[in-house]
Amino acid sequence: MSDSTDSSDIPEHSVDRKLLELLVCPLTKTRLEYDAAAQELISRAAGLAFPIRDGIPRMRMEDARELDQSPRD
Repeated sequence: MSDSTDSSDIPEHSVDRKLLELLVCPLTKTRLEYDAAAQELISRAAGLAFPIRDGIPRMRMEDARELDQSPRD
């Protein structure tokens, strides 16, 4: 039996789209962009990227990186 969805396209710990619609940048209170490939929430207004670990957005300032910095592992 064949499954019509390719599970390799879905991250192991994906983030609920409804949750993403509710979250805002903790600094600027503006909308966030979801970068599925990097598993980050991007705040263009603040110039910050917040990591998503195990499907959980880490919205603390100490977890964020500046957009001109390389992503952390």
